[in-house]
Amino acid sequence: MSASPSRRWGPIRSLLYLAPLLVGISYAALRENYALPEPVVDPINPITGLPQISEARILEYSRYLSEDIGYRTVGTREHALGDEWMVQQAEVMRAQCEEALRALPGRKLQCEIWHQRGDGYHRFDIMGKRLYKTYRDLTNVVVRISDGTEKGKTHAVLVNAHVDSTLPSPGAADDALAVGIMLECMRVLVNTPDWEPTHSIVFLFNNAEESLQDGSHLFSTQHPIADTYCDICFRASDRSRTFLPAAGTTGKALLFQATSEQMIQTYSKVPRPSGTIIANEVFSSGIIMSDTDFRQFEEYLNVTGLDIAVVGNSYLYHTRKDLVENIEPGVAQNMAENTLALLLELSSPDSVLPTLTAGYTRPTTVFFSYFGYFIVYSFRTASAMYTALLIASVALIYFTYVDPAPALKQRISPIVEQLKGIAAVALGFVGAILGANIVAFLMRNVLGKALSWFSVEMSCIVLYGPAALAGALASQLLIGRVREHTVFTSILLLQALLATVVQSLGIGSSAALFLSALPLSISLVLNAFVTTPGDDVSLVSYALGQFTPLSLGTQIFCGTLDVFVPLTGRMGEEAPAEHIIASIVAFSGAYAVPLVLPFVHRFGRAVLIRSVVLMTILTAVVMAVFSLRSPFDNMHQKRMYVLHMENTTSLEQHLHVASADGAPGFDELAKSIAQRFSIPGIEAKSVVMDEWNGDWDILYPFSSFLTPYKFEMPLKPEYLDPLDQTFKVSAANDTIDWAAGTRSLTLVVEHPGVIWTTIAFDAHVLKWTLDRNPPDGFARHHVKEASFYGHDRWSMDVVIKLPEGSDAPEAPKLRVNFVGVHEKAMWPGKKAEKEAGGHVMRLFEEFDNWIADYTGDTVDVMLLGCVGGVADV
Repeated sequence: MSASPSRRWGPIRSLLYLAPLLVGISYAALRENYALPEPVVDPINPITGLPQISEARILEYSRYLSEDIGYRTVGTREHALGDEWMVQQAEVMRAQCEEALRALPGRKLQCEIWHQRGDGYHRFDIMGKRLYKTYRDLTNVVVRISDGTEKGKTHAVLVNAHVDSTLPSPGAADDALAVGIMLECMRVLVNTPDWEPTHSIVFLFNNAEESLQDGSHLFSTQHPIADTYCDICFRASDRSRTFLPAAGTTGKALLFQATSEQMIQTYSKVPRPSGTIIANEVFSSGIIMSDTDFRQFEEYLNVTGLDIAVVGNSYLYHTRKDLVENIEPGVAQNMAENTLALLLELSSPDSVLPTLTAGYTRPTTVFFSYFGYFIVYSFRTASAMYTALLIASVALIYFTYVDPAPALKQRISPIVEQLKGIAAVALGFVGAILGANIVAFLMRNVLGKALSWFSVEMSCIVLYGPAALAGALASQLLIGRVREHTVFTSILLLQALLATVVQSLGIGSSAALFLSALPLSISLVLNAFVTTPGDDVSLVSYALGQFTPLSLGTQIFCGTLDVFVPLTGRMGEEAPAEHIIASIVAFSGAYAVPLVLPFVHRFGRAVLIRSVVLMTILTAVVMAVFSLRSPFDNMHQKRMYVLHMENTTSLEQHLHVASADGAPGFDELAKSIAQRFSIPGIEAKSVVMDEWNGDWDILYPFSSFLTPYKFEMPLKPEYLDPLDQTFKVSAANDTIDWAAGTRSLTLVVEHPGVIWTTIAFDAHVLKWTLDRNPPDGFARHHVKEASFYGHDRWSMDVVIKLPEGSDAPEAPKLRVNFVGVHEKAMWPGKKAEKEAGGHVMRLFEEFDNWIADYTGDTVDVMLLGCVGGVADV
């Protein structure tokens, strides 16, 4: 379309002209982002007669683990049953392997299994906290499939999933789904007659990921296969790996962490690749407080690899609703087919495995999926392309420049004109951020309606989108009149410049800026042919220029909100959740629709003012509507944590409640809980959450996210039984070296029937069995334990520096806080055997029914029966 008719059109008609294309682009991008394959039921392809991935079988495995066995928390009987079942499945696979060899005697195929057991210690820093782990008799199930030769076992791909689940969840998606996928991949590979692995595949079913990666640490540091490939920790390894976690239940499996260019290239060959360098760099930055077993393999084996996860609908992550019925059809099929394709490629003669001899190196590869295509190119290529675009953009802007005021005696410099346009674009971006964050402030601090958008990921766009747009448009009133063409070219220049500069810093996410700038440059070239010099920008140029930023921006929007919106319900009351989401909406919106600014300058100041007024009114209306919304519903629940604490030192029993979000109303809920479950006249008391709040040490350091309340007085008499005082901490081998000013002892923790024990103490540790580098100086130390079912004792040797002036006949006592979870008193994990949990489970059953009725089933509550106290040793 030429400029002449479009100039006669007003803003409404112009928008109507563009709307079908813009809406269509967004819709197509949304469909592509969430498209899944049809689930397959039959394990054998009826046409070829060969085995095929069956989602039905994968979900059967997941259902058995998560629902038939149930909550597989490390240390519980259910965890032991899960381990036993996993060994049985490994034996079934070995039997299938032997049957395959009998059917085809000359086939090069060998299946080996190990049931690893071991003890260990390791340091686990997270959330800025130094933490130590100890474990006893934990297990892993390992299956290696190879051609049976030593050469074939020299290089291997390690694929990993964890069998255990976390405290409040049955773990259907996290991670029983991935366990089922690995079992199904093994079945297909072993039963495919013409498949012979050139390089071996190691399937690791580790049993203690949720207790802070103890199982993967055990494998990495003690398994004989790990020693084969990594004789000394941190030595370069000739092995790559793939980890399959799940935080959600819907959508495609996302590649969110990649540490090898070769592995990225391999991943590009899977049937439905999904992932971007942006997700990779965001996760690697540590912004998202999450971690996977990848950490242990990278730290102790120096391997490269891929992290692939389902992230959609992660509201159910670590909740009791992580059930098979809530896993979207096609999720398992998609993830399994991609995994199988990876394994086939990596075990083939063309595999990249032999080239992975340098261990981990930061990848210098740009990658992103776009409408079914997976695009990969090197940082060097990126720098060349982005620089070329910048140079071309400058030339294009120079040659298409037309003096906006030719009648004036003094010509307006193109540089001055362009700087004015750049200022307009920069002000627009700042205005969008400010506009959205002003509304965030009002929603949280004035209206008291934080997280009103929580239950629907995209609803935050409705709340903060108009405010961001109002701020961007209002900012243009400060800059005065700017030509439409100038603002258009300024966006191109800024994006091309930023893409070049950011890429020069080694940040691959600059690809998003390049991909936005490229169609802008093409549209400007087109515009030069369809308009008269000095005329407006053609609407066709708007349509073309918006295609990539809108389609890619929609994809970025979806992925970002899928992760961050559910995450805000776990970030703690003090976290600026409103401002985080508001900033994401403003930032992503500025990227997705960059041509809003030149478009509004197309129609002059009067239209700009009316647009600002309209967006402000719309913002007010939307705020009013959202202030009436509840943040939570029965599928997007509030997370709440409840501890029944038996203190063996004070001989008291208390109820502790806490939430992990900033939504309003929790203080009233805590008061209602006190009225219902405590004795008359007792109120819930807000408690400070810090390093010395030992009641919540079982969740340390994640407890720092919690807003806790405590009932100071005992509970109702019917919930009080004699205290269990078998859990205790003592000292053995206790000696004092007065000359050196040190005390050496063995801390012994005895915890029959208690799991997930944690001790915390303040001391200047000089030496201990946990690692070789204890903190220098006096500090608070937290040590957490996770052991196999039935193990009720652990110990650690420690040498501490005596305080100055310690010359008494006896050294000062070391005060140790200790706490753990009754293995029989976890609701709903132990619901099926609630009688064994005694009075605590009776309380939890009543509490669970009451909270569901009181809140309309909008709260997911974790109920743990705990025992703890203080020991002076």
